[in-house]
Amino acid sequence: MSGTTLEGIRAVLYDFDGTLADSTELIMRCYRHTMRTHLGSVPPDDVWLSGFGMTLESQMRRFGRDPDEVEAMLDTYREYQNSIHDDLLRPFPDAAQTVAELERRGYGLAIVTSKHRRAAMKGMELCGLVRHFDVIVTPEDVAEPKPHPEPVLLALQKLGVAPHEALFVGDSPHDIASGRAAGTRTAAALWGPFPRQALEDARPDAFLHAQRDVLALLNGGGADR
Repeated sequence: MSGTTLEGIRAVLYDFDGTLADSTELIMRCYRHTMRTHLGSVPPDDVWLSGFGMTLESQMRRFGRDPDEVEAMLDTYREYQNSIHDDLLRPFPDAAQTVAELERRGYGLAIVTSKHRRAAMKGMELCGLVRHFDVIVTPEDVAEPKPHPEPVLLALQKLGVAPHEALFVGDSPHDIASGRAAGTRTAAALWGPFPRQALEDARPDAFLHAQRDVLALLNGGGADR
């Protein structure tokens, strides 16, 4: 355990699902329902979990046997998600408070998510986060979603900051890969569904055990390296 100092940071970019929003149970229920409906059985949860951080379309193409089935599976997933979304999605403890404090301190803020805009906005509203983020980058905005650097680079452009002036916080190796490829500093959220080893392999600059560790990291100490 050692303090990590991040100097010159002007903006914090966040993933949404698994980072600010506790959505794992919601996502897994939708996955199991979709697989059971279309395949008659459910592959192990780890198979789906390994793709967390990718777009839903990318995930579903791993299971659908042809393009028509993929589209049908996407429809099933989204319809079921809409029916249970508000009951299962919630912000992680201190998420909204930490983001509000970052805003108060003058940091630029952006969401960089693999969730489509309509669903992302619905989730952010539910979590009380929308008012803090002027920049929200979703798959509709780019040709290449995470783990490609394009979504992060677009968010940086919209914020008007250079890559070395930004920290990208995410819970998946795909988030860390996207941030690193774009040239930002990266911090891995350990409260998401990925084991620490998977995140260590992605080589983030720091590990976060709780939401407010972002504030400590930017203050020059308290975050696990």
